[in-house]
Amino acid sequence: MNASSAGTATMPESFAAPGFLDKERIIAGPGFNRWLVPPAALAIHLCIGMAYGFSVFWLPLSKALSTAGAGAACPKDMSFFAELFASGCDWRVATLGWMYTLFFVFLGCSAAIWGGWLERAGPRKAGVVSAVCWCGGMLLSALGIHLHQFWLMILGSGVIGGIGLGLGYISPVSTLIKWFPDRRGMATGMAIMGFGGGAMIGSPLAVDLMKNFSSPTDVGVMQTFVVMALVYFVFMMAGALGYRVPPTGWKPAGWTPPPPSANAMITQRHVHVKRVWGIPQFWLIWVVLCMNVSAGIGVIGMASPMLQEVFGGGLIGVSQKFGELDKAQLAAIAAVAGGFTALLSLFNIGGRFFWASLSDKFGRKMTYVIFFVLGGLMYASIPSSAGAGSKLLFVGAFCVILSMYGGGFATVPAYLADLFGTQFVGAIHGRLLTAWATAGILGPVVVNYMREYQLGLGLPREQVYNQTMYILVGMLVIGLIANLLVRPLADKWFMSDEELAHEKKLAHEKSVAAEVGGGPGSGGTTSPAVVAFAWLAVGLPLIWGIYKTLVSAAKFFQ
Repeated sequence: MNASSAGTATMPESFAAPGFLDKERIIAGPGFNRWLVPPAALAIHLCIGMAYGFSVFWLPLSKALSTAGAGAACPKDMSFFAELFASGCDWRVATLGWMYTLFFVFLGCSAAIWGGWLERAGPRKAGVVSAVCWCGGMLLSALGIHLHQFWLMILGSGVIGGIGLGLGYISPVSTLIKWFPDRRGMATGMAIMGFGGGAMIGSPLAVDLMKNFSSPTDVGVMQTFVVMALVYFVFMMAGALGYRVPPTGWKPAGWTPPPPSANAMITQRHVHVKRVWGIPQFWLIWVVLCMNVSAGIGVIGMASPMLQEVFGGGLIGVSQKFGELDKAQLAAIAAVAGGFTALLSLFNIGGRFFWASLSDKFGRKMTYVIFFVLGGLMYASIPSSAGAGSKLLFVGAFCVILSMYGGGFATVPAYLADLFGTQFVGAIHGRLLTAWATAGILGPVVVNYMREYQLGLGLPREQVYNQTMYILVGMLVIGLIANLLVRPLADKWFMSDEELAHEKKLAHEKSVAAEVGGGPGSGGTTSPAVVAFAWLAVGLPLIWGIYKTLVSAAKFFQ
């Protein structure tokens, strides 16, 4: 797949980055193979995706001082702000969980704030900033663990790391869509699959490292943070430096863009990111993403306890309900539930690639119709399958739900590109991620509040989730209505030819390869060995992560 040409960000001279980070330095020359770009995106997403797996650190960190013989748990009546600076007592798991919340709040905020800068600066510069923030934040967190100062962990991983998450998450979106105009869904699905797969690699790696570094007086988390930060930095920098952008007007050999009349939902024009807040279609897709993610994320955190409470001893061939089990039996069903959670993670990841690729055939709007209709049926079936004691139907429904949860994330960038054009799709996607931040609060609050409310009414544990499932069906109905209302944009929202030319000039886009070189392949065809090595570099860790997850998932079927 051949290419060529350029662009650079406009920043004050005093803050100008070194030349090799500038956008005009990464214009692919003739002979560049576009299949080198997805593994570069995966290298970054597989690293920042560890945000999903940070919960493996909570229990060890909650025992850090007591393991060292230097303290006990912080008092229950201690305020959160006091705990931020407490150095003589162990942090509570609930307090540590705030880091997870901050990850996604700052992911959405940073993507929305700096998405426009990214479009002009280019994916390499954004990728490097992401690597510095994510890995630097982990190192600062390691210092916080060493000094036992939680505020350093909040600042390091929560705030600085969260900013790195946002920039890293959206850094490849626009570039991949421009490299794969013929398969937009598949291209973004490959990268965003990596974000879902990051914890699948990082969690078992972190567990193995903590085992290696732990001692009778040390839980080994600090050393694990340092090692993972250094490993991630190498991978993320390799990914950032591997990014290339196509020249203006480039298209795959033999591919012809469909005429405007062929599909009114796919525009050949472009919308400026500054205008999207006022466009009804943007807010409709915001609701679509928010409802899809709220329903999915609401059950992700409760999937394990839900399975245990609904089926109780039935998971291990015992007739007792959950509240009647002894300690050994509870441990046994917890292991089965761990396998269930691992199984869901596989469907979450696989769904990102499967559904996004399928959207290239069905269209984005129809794909979301499938999500909401099929998803609604799956949620509605859970109370009856639970009541009938059918583990197969119960688990099958959740597997389909989680595949569509991941698929929603991977399909939405292509949906935005279809409606708003590709010039600012990365920045528009960044602003849309505020829906994710909203869903990250809405979904868990609904599920957790309803569970506590139902328990307070005295309902048996195996029935407390029934009403919740119907509320989630209602969310999907709202998402379905919003999706059906999406129409092609009116002409008034698109940039004129003069405005588009001005934006391309600001981004220093060119139609020929930059004089400074177009990277690998700028002087000839990219070697197939280079492409194979790039895929192996990200493929082998991913295969290892899948293997570890399958081993865990196998416990469910034992």
